[in-house]
Amino acid sequence: MGKPITGEGSQADRNGYRAPQVCKLVGITYRQLDHWARTDLLKPSLRAARGSGTQRLYSYTDLVQLRVIKRLRDTGISLAKIRKAIEWLRSEIDEQDPLKDSTLLSDGIDIWTSDNSDETQQYLMDILRRGQGVFAIAVGQVQRDLEGEILELFPTQAQPADVGTDAEATAT
Repeated sequence: MGKPITGEGSQADRNGYRAPQVCKLVGITYRQLDHWARTDLLKPSLRAARGSGTQRLYSYTDLVQLRVIKRLRDTGISLAKIRKAIEWLRSEIDEQDPLKDSTLLSDGIDIWTSDNSDETQQYLMDILRRGQGVFAIAVGQVQRDLEGEILELFPTQAQPADVGTDAEATAT
């Protein structure tokens, strides 16, 4: 999978997120998360489950994709169409500052992608002219919302990982 979107981030970003944390942050059930991993909609990029007792570990990028998947499912989009949208999203994640202007648009049947505001506006106008309802998911906003929720969930882990090592080194 691609490089982390947010750079260093918190300790949780570097160590990954376990299933209970993912479910809370994304707003899904463990059953949904498990189904999506088993059907290859989105497998954890840091560590897959390897039998009983092992835990999947998801990256921050996985969380962004899972949140987008959930929003698309909430609108009734089929998993087959969501797979295509997520494939596009994955290809964008590998580029420099990929999600800033990315938008997913849907009329409830089809999904369109756009990575610039002029194109997004044109898609919206075309759909609305046909008298259809439309919704948009600004992926950059999903990312920013998720960052804030992670800081709330892990406030003490937002510090650099080596905070305690300097004090320990000078004490010896």
